[in-house]
Formats: sequence, C-alpha cells, structure tokens
Amino acid sequence: MPSIRPSSDLRNKYNEISEFCHKYSEPVYITKNGQGDLAVMSIETFERLAGKCELYRLLEEGMNDLKNNKVIPARDAFSQIQNGLK
Repeated sequence: MPSIRPSSDLRNKYNEISEFCHKYSEPVYITKNGQGDLAVMSIETFERLAGKCELYRLLEEGMNDLKNNKVIPARDAFSQIQNGLK
C-alpha cells in the first residue's frame, strides 16, 4: 500500500520519511493542498528504477534491430571484435 503524506511532513518529519524510503525501498507520495505533487524515494530505489528504464530501452532497441534485420550472428560479431583488437 503506498505511503501518502502531506507536504508539511516532508519538512516536519523528514527523518521518518527517509527511514521509510530506505526500509521499504518504496516511494512516499507527497500531497500539496490534497493533490498529488511529488514522489520521494531513496537514491538506491531511484538508481534501480533508472537502471530498469535503461535496460528496457536497450531491449527495445535490440528488438527493433532484430525486426529490421540489423543483426549478425554472435560468432561473426566476436570475430569482428577479435580482428579489430589485433
């Protein structure tokens, strides 16, 4: 269940919010005047999320290359790498 807190808690209960983010690796949603405004998370959670986004981007790029026949067999790729290093 998501943790939803008013913006005043960010100022008044920062340590409590920080501990929650680190303990549960989940964002805390901050509201302003009763409306969603921010999501706060630990650096570790953010980096994991950013890493997943990068992985999905690379997978999509690879799938597009496969679909557009822009691929070569692995043995040929390794051979090209070896020959380039000599």
